[in-house]
Amino acid sequence: MTTRPRHIAVIDIGKTNAKLALVDLDTHTEIAVVTRPNNVLAGPPWPHFDTEGHWAFILTSLAAFHRDHRVDAISITTHGASIVLLDKDGALAAPILDYEHPIAADIAVDYDRQRPEFAQTGSPRLANGLNVGAQLHYQFTVDPALRLRTQHIVGYPQYWGHRLTGCAANDVTSIGCHTDLWNPYAGKFSDLPHSLGITEKIAPVRKSTDILGPILPHIAQQTGLSPQTPVVCGIHDSNASLYPHLLTQDTPFSVVSTGTWVIVMTVGGAHPALDPDRDTLINVNAKGDAVPSARFMGGREFELIQDGGATEATAQDAQEVLDRDMMLLPSVVSDSGPFQGRKMAWKGNEPARGSGPRYVALSYYLALMTQTCLQLTAANGPTIVEGPFAHNPHFLAMLSAATGRTVLKSQSQTGTSVGAALLFGDSKGIVTPTAFTPADNIPDLVAYAYAWQQRVNEGGASK
Repeated sequence: MTTRPRHIAVIDIGKTNAKLALVDLDTHTEIAVVTRPNNVLAGPPWPHFDTEGHWAFILTSLAAFHRDHRVDAISITTHGASIVLLDKDGALAAPILDYEHPIAADIAVDYDRQRPEFAQTGSPRLANGLNVGAQLHYQFTVDPALRLRTQHIVGYPQYWGHRLTGCAANDVTSIGCHTDLWNPYAGKFSDLPHSLGITEKIAPVRKSTDILGPILPHIAQQTGLSPQTPVVCGIHDSNASLYPHLLTQDTPFSVVSTGTWVIVMTVGGAHPALDPDRDTLINVNAKGDAVPSARFMGGREFELIQDGGATEATAQDAQEVLDRDMMLLPSVVSDSGPFQGRKMAWKGNEPARGSGPRYVALSYYLALMTQTCLQLTAANGPTIVEGPFAHNPHFLAMLSAATGRTVLKSQSQTGTSVGAALLFGDSKGIVTPTAFTPADNIPDLVAYAYAWQQRVNEGGASK
C-alpha cells in the first residue's frame, strides 16, 4: 500500500471465542467487536474446530464492518498449539485437530522417541496435542494416507490468511510456540521436521509483519472490500499482546496475557534455567527473539471455580477472605502450569459457590499462580497485564503486593487485537497501560501471599 491503512479488521481466534475486531490505528482503539463461541465439533475423524462456521462469521462481519466503518486492511491472530494441513487444491487435507483431544499412550510414547530435547527447542512436553509435533505424529499414525494428501503445512493464523489470499505461509511466533518444530535460539527448524518427513511440506516461515497479498477477487465481491485490501502474515495471540510493548517499553518488563491461558512473557530479564516440568518454555516474539515464558490455564480455572457466580466483589468481601483465611491451592487444571500433578484444595474456610468472597479468593489464587510464573521466568521491572484480568482489581492488588513491583493494566478491551493491528502500524499514539494503584492493605496481602507460598512448598496441595 502507498498509504498507511487506518481501519484494521483483526481476525482473533481464541480457544474460547472467535472474534472480529475493527481497530482504528489513529487512536489504537477498537471501534467494533463481534464474537462467537469457538465450539469444538465432535468428529469424525477427531474433535476439530468449526472452520466453516468461523469462515461464515468472518465474511459476514467483514462485510458489516466495511459497510459501517470501512476496512482498509486485515490482520490475523489465533491461539497457538494448532497446525493446518492443506491438500494440493488448498483445501483442508484433514479437519484441524483440537489440541485438547487425548492422544493414545502408545502413539504418545512413539512420538517421545522422536521429539528433540528441550535444550534445542525450548518446548516442554505438554499434555494431549499441545505440542504441534505430537498432533502431526498422531494424525499421520491414525490416518497413514494423510501425509501423502498434505501439500502444505501452515500455522493457524496463516490458514485464515490462505483462505483470504491463497498464499501459504507460517509466521515465526506460531511456529515457535511449543511446537517442537523450531529451534528458537538458532532461528531455524529443529530436527523434528526431518524425523516426521515433512520438511518440504512446511510452508515458508515469514515475519509476522510480512504482507501475504491482497484478498482474492471472490472475497472482495462477497464482502464489498477493495480487491487491493492487504492481509498481513499474522501472529500468535500472546505475542500480539506483547507486540505493542516491544515497540514502546524499556527493558526489562513482563507481559501477562490473560484469557483461556495466562501466559507470562519476560523481556530483557535474566536468562533463567527453565524447568520444562513446570510449563516454562521459550516463545518467539514478532522480532524473532527468544522470550522466556511460563503459563497456566487461568481463564479455564476461573470458569471451573466460579461456575457462573459473581464476577465482582466488594472491599468487605476481600476483607472476609483475609480474615477467614480463605485460600485456594493449586492446581485447578493439573495437567499444565507450574504445579502439574497437584490436586486443588481449599484451606481455611471455602467460600460459598457464586459468592463475592469466592471471587476474591479465586482472584488471589490466580495472581499468586501468575507470580509463580513471573519468578520462573526471572521477571524484573514492571508487569503489564493484558486481557480480562486487567479489569479485576483483586487480581491486580494481590499481584502488586506479591511481586513488590509496579503493575500496569492495559486499557484495551482485547490486547491481542490492537497488537495484531499494529503489524500494519508503528508506535506513534499507542495507548499506554496505566499504573495500578496499590491497595491500602498491602501488609495483609503480602502476609496472605507468604502463607500461600509456604503451604504450597509444604505440599499443602496434595499430589
